[in-house]
Amino acid sequence: MSSKDCGQHGHNKRRKRIRRCCAGLLIFNFILLITILIIWAILQPSKPRFILQDVTVFNFNNTVPNVFSSSFQVTISSRNPNDKLGIYYDKLDVYAVYRSQQITFSTLIPPTYQGHKDVNIWSPFIYGTNVPIAPYNSLALAQDQGSGSVLLLIKIDGRVRWKIGTFITGKYHLYVRCPAFITLGAKTTGIVVGENAVKYQMVQRCKVSI
Repeated sequence: MSSKDCGQHGHNKRRKRIRRCCAGLLIFNFILLITILIIWAILQPSKPRFILQDVTVFNFNNTVPNVFSSSFQVTISSRNPNDKLGIYYDKLDVYAVYRSQQITFSTLIPPTYQGHKDVNIWSPFIYGTNVPIAPYNSLALAQDQGSGSVLLLIKIDGRVRWKIGTFITGKYHLYVRCPAFITLGAKTTGIVVGENAVKYQMVQRCKVSI
């Protein structure tokens, strides 16, 4: 056998080893994926449940056309309804929206882990100073204020991971939408707390998408 044939034979052996390794990795990943899907189907994970408990209004100013300033403190509770799954909240941004337009800056809630059946409560401050808003929204907001009621949407955008035993999934997008009906002036149903602050009890269930 010539040296050329020996070299070709060694090259073929290496190619076979590489193919076997690749095939082994593919089979392993396939089995792992199937296992995870089976466990996921058996456990039937449920989405966390969010409730907007109250909103305290410190500032609500629309006196300058097309500019809005506001300051709120919101109390939000989250419950993990799963018996065998934990939830990692890696990122949660909270902000307020009026008629599809964001009117406050985002406030970041610190990352946390939520165990089985656990409940977490957060009370972040959200605010916006001289935030530009669309002219039609400025007009609609003035009309709502005049009628004595404003419907806001408290939103939470974030990333979550599920923990199943020692296994932790990849990150999933979390979207939470909580309607907040604010009454103003003579129609207010809020409770005055401190100076120039009004607290509204909500206990409003939020829509959760993952």
